[in-house]
Amino acid sequence: MWTRRTSLRPRVAERKQLLPFAALSASYFAHIGFFNPYLPLWLKELGFGLIAISVLTSVQSATRLFAPYAWGTLSDRTGERVKLLRYGATVALLLSIGLWFPLGGVALFTVLLFMFTHTSAMMPMSEAALAHLVSQGGAFDARRYGRVRLWGSLGFLLTVVVAGWWFERFGMGHFPAWTLGTLAAVTASVWLLPDFKEAAHFEADHPDMWPVLRQPPVRWFFAAVFFHVLAHIFIYVFFSLYLDSLGYSKTVIGLLWAVSVVIEIGWFFTQGRWLPLISLTGWLALAAVLMALRMGLTAGLPLVWPLLLLAQALHAITFAAHHTVCIALLSHHFPGRLRGRGQALYTVIGYGLPGVMGGLGGGLLSSAFGLASVFWLSAACALVATGCALRLRALEHRV
Repeated sequence: MWTRRTSLRPRVAERKQLLPFAALSASYFAHIGFFNPYLPLWLKELGFGLIAISVLTSVQSATRLFAPYAWGTLSDRTGERVKLLRYGATVALLLSIGLWFPLGGVALFTVLLFMFTHTSAMMPMSEAALAHLVSQGGAFDARRYGRVRLWGSLGFLLTVVVAGWWFERFGMGHFPAWTLGTLAAVTASVWLLPDFKEAAHFEADHPDMWPVLRQPPVRWFFAAVFFHVLAHIFIYVFFSLYLDSLGYSKTVIGLLWAVSVVIEIGWFFTQGRWLPLISLTGWLALAAVLMALRMGLTAGLPLVWPLLLLAQALHAITFAAHHTVCIALLSHHFPGRLRGRGQALYTVIGYGLPGVMGGLGGGLLSSAFGLASVFWLSAACALVATGCALRLRALEHRV
């Protein structure tokens, strides 16, 4: 009995450590789960055109060009990561009140800019701390990471389905209330985090990033990430608009989003079983190939619903497996005191630049050639990502 109790103690302590991160992941992605899919539809109802919608939906990505690295550097220098998370969530919650007022394009752009500036660095800071907790003897533990990250997927699933039903029944006018409510949940979760202060680091203590960035595998990794996420950005910005233009109801749109998230949850829960089957760079290449297939089906056969469901089911590899592999490779290439800046750089290159370019470029392309054209472009970007991932895999084998 004594042996059993002592063996359970590390597990209980581990769960207590990871539980706050699971709560933050669940609430943050619950906010993203309704906000990102339905923001374009809300803007459409407000009377904005495709180009204006693409600009306003690109604001979140634009803040990822500077906010994650700035917040990450500040947290490294002060050690007050939790207090900064609390500050950012609270300010974003207060700023979201501005969405309740009738705003023009410039005013709405400003509100979204300041709101996302305070939220876009929350996940990189949280991921950096979590990557440290789920590393065993310097090796990334995909099973433990997946058990935390799946709570984010559950939060996303809940809001994307319920919000789709709600907006179908009551209209898009409640969008600001949903924003306020979900950001309130995020704010509550960060205030429940343990208030600890990490050791502060200064420039003299920081190892140089440039020797790492000059390594060919690191450069090809970031190139693969850039083109893969660029392919994904078109889904986040235009998928709901695309389905709406094809006559799908908001409830069905929400369910199609939900299919991808259910598959994603299953992957995160079992990924410790599958990831060892091939190398990390092999998974990176497979995810890119399947991304090209997914976007080809979405662009070419969107009204054949079994194939559209299949395309959404590929999300398990094109997003969930790809994301975990990226976090593992970042932990490998950016260990220790490089981890925070590595995560921030991943957010800038992987989500900031592709988000701005995909949102704005997709808006212009869809205005000229229709919404299907952005998904054909997405398939082309995925093929470029495949080439980059295969080059990275070849370098890995050479080493």
